[in-house]
Amino acid sequence: MIRFRGVTKRYPDGTVAVDDLDLDVEAGKVTVFVGPSGCGKTTSLRMINRMIEPTEGTIEVDGRDVTAADAAELRRGIGYVIQQAGLFPHRTILDNIATVPLLLGWDKRKARARAAELMETVGLVPEMAKRYPSQLSGGQQQRVGVARALAADPPVLLMDEPFSAVDPVVRETLQDELLRLQSELGKTIVFVTHDIDEAVKLGDKVAVLRVGGKLAQYAAPGELLARPVDDFVDGFVGRDRGYRGLGFRPAQGLPIGDIHTVALGDPAPPDRNWVVVVDADRRPQGWFQAAGPASAATVTAEHVVPGGSLYDVASGSLRSALDAALSSPSGQGVAVDGGGAVAGSVEADDVLRLLDDARRSESAA
Repeated sequence: MIRFRGVTKRYPDGTVAVDDLDLDVEAGKVTVFVGPSGCGKTTSLRMINRMIEPTEGTIEVDGRDVTAADAAELRRGIGYVIQQAGLFPHRTILDNIATVPLLLGWDKRKARARAAELMETVGLVPEMAKRYPSQLSGGQQQRVGVARALAADPPVLLMDEPFSAVDPVVRETLQDELLRLQSELGKTIVFVTHDIDEAVKLGDKVAVLRVGGKLAQYAAPGELLARPVDDFVDGFVGRDRGYRGLGFRPAQGLPIGDIHTVALGDPAPPDRNWVVVVDADRRPQGWFQAAGPASAATVTAEHVVPGGSLYDVASGSLRSALDAALSSPSGQGVAVDGGGAVAGSVEADDVLRLLDDARRSESAA
């Protein structure tokens, strides 16, 4: 656990970056600091590993005051990931990842073996080991940064807007990868972002900070979206928080309908409009408009239309079901099983009906 008690950071010119912060970060969970520019979220993060020293108050990690330890030793025991990875440009990827174990006195063979293991863990192919950071994409560099932070197996991981410098598609992939890693490793993670969508997706709990470093609300994402404490949090969370809140409502009981599928090279169905194109494993590849203006006698790749998002019947929420239905060109959302194969369809009307039933049950209770 990380514990802030009365923590304040005041600079010599009188600027208060963090003001009397009291907060407990739960062990083995992801806690996200979010808020507008100038709210003290990065300052709060950096006081944990003493890159910034607090003016007042105490910060404890696992019951020990961070100021009681040598600062360099403290930092070597806490993983740290920043924007644009911060890699050493003159070192190979393998040696970048091995940096902290080598500083801790590991022999080079052991440190490099650990680095190679972590490359696989974060989804980097072995062929990248001898490359340099400039030879990698931004998303790949961020994966290296995460691997380097994990190299010495620290219990605490600090992440300062690590995905903000990459494009939206890569960013979503990295977010999903972080959630996968966390499900396996169970680290205590403090994550800083200015993006409320990223905060509610990644956080077990979210701390919303005001300008001036005051804590406005600290709650689980579902509670934050459903019950913002004041107008500031309400405005920061956004007008579409009701839609975001669907992500925390399970879709148990949502009916799964039939859906027609074809494969590339199949004859175009004469009696249907939109059909889902699948590969040999029945994974959806997109949609084919059998009766549209670009209709063809045979299903060909040039006529396949992107299919929108997918709804996972095993783990999906009402939000993912509604998004699948709304993003589909046919109005039918594609439901998939745990292996990614087509399992059927979902309808927006069914999602809204299930939501209405859930609200009625909550009101009755």
